[in-house]
Amino acid sequence: MSTTAHYAHPQAMVSTQWLEEHLPDPMLRVFDCTTYLIYETGTGRPYRVESGRHDYEAAHIPGSGFLDLQGELSDPSSPFNFTMPRADDLAARLAAKGVGDGHRVVLYARKNMQWATRVWWMLRAIGFDDAAVLDGGFDRWQAEGRAVAAGTEVYPPATLLARPRAGLFVGKAEVQAAIGDGATCTINALAPDLHRGDNPRYGRPGRIPGSVNVPVASVVDPQSMRFRSPEDVAATFTAVGADRSKRIILYCGGGIAATLDAFLLHQLGYADLAVYDASMSEWAKDDALPMERG
Repeated sequence: MSTTAHYAHPQAMVSTQWLEEHLPDPMLRVFDCTTYLIYETGTGRPYRVESGRHDYEAAHIPGSGFLDLQGELSDPSSPFNFTMPRADDLAARLAAKGVGDGHRVVLYARKNMQWATRVWWMLRAIGFDDAAVLDGGFDRWQAEGRAVAAGTEVYPPATLLARPRAGLFVGKAEVQAAIGDGATCTINALAPDLHRGDNPRYGRPGRIPGSVNVPVASVVDPQSMRFRSPEDVAATFTAVGADRSKRIILYCGGGIAATLDAFLLHQLGYADLAVYDASMSEWAKDDALPMERG
């Protein structure tokens, strides 16, 4: 295991203590990004999407607003949940929520940090770089006995100019073209049973051929809810062949868990990273696309 691994962008990962100390900063914008997936069977869909707004209204980090990923920040015309909108459209929606040029944004979620990393990745895709994820999320904040507030809080509208970065999201054509390409490592962030094909949640069971598995649960400490150490995370990715010289494509069920893996790879200094937005929600339903099991 390497002893030199470190997180290359510490400003994009803040602690609960840091956030508590900086809450009075007038240029800070803090958002709860919580979404819940209610897994279903017999409905023809893998899950029902439920906003975390109710829990936010019951208790949230003081001063923080709420971002409804599916209801406010996704493309309503897409047949898939959580689809990334056009860059200028997303910038306008975020500006209406109070995110503007010159602001420092901190994103958090409860139960699973992947909702915060998804919004972080979307911000990065439209060229907004002054965003961070709260390490440990609301769960750690609350476990440490820090103050919470109830109700709803909003920021005044701001101005945000989109400066799109190409390549951070990819579609099925690029993913299919990467199969068998030794210069690309495709990583599945879903749980092992889904990767093996033991669970048909998304339709046809299995994985994109040749892809390797780094479940998000393996890079987060289950007790503290914090990201694991850079040494542990680096070793996990190295073990599956995620070499820095390769293009890394990450996928999951709907482009959410993949962003947590992508966030940590970015932290480790990987440069060529892309998330397959529709992921298995699209791939498993298209019989023309190959599937691998076992």
